[in-house]
Amino acid sequence: MNYTYTETQRERAILVGIITDDVTEAEVHENLDELERLADTAGAIVAGRITQNRPYAEPSTYIGKGKLEELSRLKDFQNAELVIFDEELLPRQIKNLENILKCKVLDRTGLILDIFASNAKTAESKTQVEMAQLEYLLPRLTRMWTHLSKQKGGIGTKGPGETQIETDRRLIRIRIANLKEKLAKIQTQKFTQRKSRNELDLVTLVGYTNAGKSTLMNMLTNANVLVEDRLFATLDSTTRLTYLDSNKKILLTDTVGFIRKLPHHLVASFRSTLDEVRNADVLLHLVDLSHPNFREHIHAVEETLLELDIDSKPILIVFNKVDQVQDSDLLHQVRFEFPNSVLVSAYRGMNIPELKSQVLAILENGYTELTAELPQDASKALAYIHSVSQVTDTTYFETTVKLKFRVNKRHETSIKEMIESYHREALYKSFQ
Repeated sequence: MNYTYTETQRERAILVGIITDDVTEAEVHENLDELERLADTAGAIVAGRITQNRPYAEPSTYIGKGKLEELSRLKDFQNAELVIFDEELLPRQIKNLENILKCKVLDRTGLILDIFASNAKTAESKTQVEMAQLEYLLPRLTRMWTHLSKQKGGIGTKGPGETQIETDRRLIRIRIANLKEKLAKIQTQKFTQRKSRNELDLVTLVGYTNAGKSTLMNMLTNANVLVEDRLFATLDSTTRLTYLDSNKKILLTDTVGFIRKLPHHLVASFRSTLDEVRNADVLLHLVDLSHPNFREHIHAVEETLLELDIDSKPILIVFNKVDQVQDSDLLHQVRFEFPNSVLVSAYRGMNIPELKSQVLAILENGYTELTAELPQDASKALAYIHSVSQVTDTTYFETTVKLKFRVNKRHETSIKEMIESYHREALYKSFQ
């Protein structure tokens, strides 16, 4: 067995993964590489790794008895205080592992939640993280309450002690319900904010974590968004005004990065943050072309977009960090494989005009030509049309005004309904 050793000053951790019929050895090592970066982000030093070939995870301890003994020896040899498993563990697995290893045991989900808790800055992200943590904790309460093991059986001993776990579960469910209510209020406030800027096209950055979204955001908008070479450095969405050309103003939003095997309930908790993705007119899918597994990253992001039911949006793939790619054959291959993509370096500002041009072309394709004739005193309707569209022609008649305008298709239905309501009102008045 080959172990990877590092010097340590922080909490020392051992990583564990299994190679099954469904996951190859290469994929497991790639996942452990990512898990090591997650551990580093959380503040741990990875002192070693261990893997096992087996057809499926051991129900009680995830890995087999012999490998567990080997893990225990490695943990003691490296003075590790933490063991991190690459898959989500069952509550009984965590309990059994901690009893045997005599140290903290985390799974990938618990590690990601810890990082999210450290990086949450706004009321929204803090609420989302707490809700995700409680939902993760709920089925694992049995291992948290060691005082229950001291109870003795017999008549007269059943009562509050025996129902302690259920009491705690009920309190957690109440807290989750309160957090959901709080989150709904935050979402309502954000919806009101979005309505106030509804006239502008929204372009949203998505991508695998650490693909360079925040760097591109800063390049395009001077937003001063935190840029750090760590996973999940940014949790909260940031929206800024920018120009694609001298006449085209848009809103650009940076969002939380995606990752392989991102826990489903965590995605659910962050749905409100990802509403900026759902409401976008165009998605810029940023890809770190310098990463050897960039294709797997593309697939992971596409899976998450599918899970959020927003994969039908217009998407432009933006290959970033091309200045770090030395292989010219790879650049040619990517251009051939993804003909409608654009290659940039957000850090160096390379090919940014081409990126803006392609985004502008996609947005223009999302517009439609409409004509409306309204009463001249329909001030609210006329103001709304002017606010959300580009009026190309105005003709005044005796009591009405006729407008020709170009509008984003997402406003088409609301404008047509508004026009029809004015026509119905005019028809009703004509019969009185």
